[in-house]
Amino acid sequence: MSLHPLPPLTALRAFEAAARHKSFTKAANELNMTQAAVSYQIKQLEDRFGEPLFIRSTRQVSLSDAGVRLAPSVTEAFEIIRRSFAEAKGQADDLLTITTAQTFASSWLAKHFGDFTICCAALAVKLDISSTAYSDFQTAGVDVGIRTGKGNWPGLMAKKLMHFDYTPMLSPKLLEQFDLKEPKDLLKLPMASPSDPWWHSWFESQGVDTAGIKKARGPILDVQYIHGIAALSGSAVALLTPCLYRDELANGALIQPFAHIEQEDHAIWLCYPEHRKTWRKIQIFEDWLFPMLDETMPNRRV
Repeated sequence: MSLHPLPPLTALRAFEAAARHKSFTKAANELNMTQAAVSYQIKQLEDRFGEPLFIRSTRQVSLSDAGVRLAPSVTEAFEIIRRSFAEAKGQADDLLTITTAQTFASSWLAKHFGDFTICCAALAVKLDISSTAYSDFQTAGVDVGIRTGKGNWPGLMAKKLMHFDYTPMLSPKLLEQFDLKEPKDLLKLPMASPSDPWWHSWFESQGVDTAGIKKARGPILDVQYIHGIAALSGSAVALLTPCLYRDELANGALIQPFAHIEQEDHAIWLCYPEHRKTWRKIQIFEDWLFPMLDETMPNRRV
């Protein structure tokens, strides 16, 4: 039985880049081609395929149903080619680039990389906490990601590290200044990002009228890691994830005065494109990551 001939490689490259960028213009810039040339190559591929691969509008393009079916396989094929070419040139898989939220990177990952360096000396690691890398594996040049969410990202393997539970925490210094007997008393304290909807959820879980939050005062901060700094400094009470602050709770630097919310649909995940599951450097990282979490964070929920 004869095999179907392959489509032209130039057309496939144009399609893969346009599908990844969701833009003919950006694909043209990456491939050092004109936008018209990219459009022509994709039209050639569509004629061969027998139906449109993109939905074209005045200002943007998006994948059609056929394009959605085709894009993952084409991307995977080019990933294999790139990786094989690099390996053939002697460029070993000696660098693992990880994109991660700043809170997990600062509160846990960075603290334990010394152990990883010792046990996996042949593999260097680069941490990337930029928002672009955090959202897109294909264009950002990262190998694996550590993300918060529901773990249902199309095309990605997602392995749960822990549930993203949260609870108010504060320093003993701040606690000494207030009479804190029940959850509603927290409304008297300076609160990190009091407009954060998670405060509403936590107070509601404790049976507290959330109307008082509108009058709450406190700094508007960006990420949980910064909230943690505010709590440790005694400047505010903050919503933090207990398992990420296990040491601070154990040594008394932070106090958890009330119960925490157990979130069932929000967690921290290790994730990467499905076709990378056999990559050796990812397997090495996984083989270190999960036992280290078990050792240092036995109280986490998975």
